[in-house]
Amino acid sequence: MMRTATDHRVVVVGGGVGGLAAAADLARQGLEVTLLERAPTVGGKLRQVVVDRPASADGTAAVGTGIDAGPTVFTMRWVFDGLFGDSGLRLEDELALHPVEVLARHAWGDGGRLDLFADPRRSAEAIGEFAGPAEARRYLAFCAQARDAYAALEGPYIRSQRPSLASMMTDLGLRGSRVLVGLGPFSDLWSALSRHFHDPRLQQLFGRYATYCGSSPFAAPATLMLVAHVETQGVWTVGGGMVEVGRALARLAEHNGATLRTGSHVETIEMREGRVCGVRLAGGETLRADSVVFNGDAQALARGLLGTGAQSAVEPIEPPQRSLSAMTWCMQAKTSGFPLVHHNVFFDDDYKREFSDIFGHGRLPGKATVYLCAQDRHDDDAPIAAGERLLALVNAPAMGDLRDLDPEEIDQCHTKAMNLMRRCGLQLDCPPSQSVLTGPTAFEKLFPGTGGALYGEACHGWMASFKRPASWTRIPGLYLAGGSAHPGPGVPMATLSGRLAAATLMAHLGSTSRSARVHISGGMSMP
Repeated sequence: MMRTATDHRVVVVGGGVGGLAAAADLARQGLEVTLLERAPTVGGKLRQVVVDRPASADGTAAVGTGIDAGPTVFTMRWVFDGLFGDSGLRLEDELALHPVEVLARHAWGDGGRLDLFADPRRSAEAIGEFAGPAEARRYLAFCAQARDAYAALEGPYIRSQRPSLASMMTDLGLRGSRVLVGLGPFSDLWSALSRHFHDPRLQQLFGRYATYCGSSPFAAPATLMLVAHVETQGVWTVGGGMVEVGRALARLAEHNGATLRTGSHVETIEMREGRVCGVRLAGGETLRADSVVFNGDAQALARGLLGTGAQSAVEPIEPPQRSLSAMTWCMQAKTSGFPLVHHNVFFDDDYKREFSDIFGHGRLPGKATVYLCAQDRHDDDAPIAAGERLLALVNAPAMGDLRDLDPEEIDQCHTKAMNLMRRCGLQLDCPPSQSVLTGPTAFEKLFPGTGGALYGEACHGWMASFKRPASWTRIPGLYLAGGSAHPGPGVPMATLSGRLAAATLMAHLGSTSRSARVHISGGMSMP
């Protein structure tokens, strides 16, 4: 007897945003869905680190403070509006979102401070005061090109199953192709920015967009300038922290009928006659499945961490091809001297060396950019007298499975980061007991198979867009979701990857062909 879609059993391995989105979509369409997450909570990289506050004056015990230790930026709201809307829910009823006016505050160790705003006209005025009216005009031209790049790529690339070079050119059409030619399709981001801006500080600022996908601006494709357009369409803070996004997606998946199990470590993806047939958990429990959506890093499959049967699902990459890892410090600290906003970036004076050290030499950068998220602030909020929650981040090489960083090297990195922020005017008072460090080795343990890479494979070279694993694999019944798969890393993109995995699986159920491309409706460029 032929089975119906409602009899189709799906196991989702991993409870990051991609896995949660896939589970929500598949359960909504009547499939029997079980999501397995080995950690005590879902959310994946949307996690918190608990830092103890000091004991109060009356001697009562210290109180643990949860600090967001993963992604800190919420953009592309349309992705989540569509996901919740398809289930008859409103995003604003599920998450407390607050739009920010100041996208980020930037400072340089040798002087200068610049705010970017959600309103490009305000940014242009600020850039004019910072670097002169000619640079302000160049900024507006840059925004126009970024807008055109996003409009050209949103449908054919961001909302669609991973394209081939041929299908991309067909989907782009004549107008879209002209947009990409105008960008310089074979150019790296830094070269494109050098054509737009004459002030090297502005090249640094916008070059940082490459790090959003764990890459070097000196090797990433020029198309990444579209991030500028994404940010001008809205950046929000999330009430309760970014972990609430994962919790909201978990509620959605359960609302739609999915079963979520935490503390469930999948050891092996089981195979029968060349296709998946289930999973085996640590301890021996086996769950049968007609399809499996894997929401871990794709390299965990390639390295055989889920069994040799699934190892051929994706191509392995070498350590130099990995994206950035990070050194992060979650802190409860008192601040003074610098007017922090929610997102703050501190630049040193040798940007190229930062990426040469990481990607060329596999070491912590001697001249590092420091990102600081002041999680209790919005737009120019006053400092909190008792101390505030901070996440400081410095880019690092993804070598966590190959070697442990020397403690002296780590101390030097921390000292240089603190000195850079101090040169920019920020004073931090943070006892060591109120700071928790996470580095590449710890990230490898949290996210096996990555070496500590936080964004999958580095997006280097003009062909990078066609190299990231697609939502379907060469193994029938095995699908991929998460930041290592198409369309890429970041909370909205990883969420889209889950939706694409679900849509592809459903398309395969309704067709004998696996070649038809799927896409997700909606988007910024839609009316």
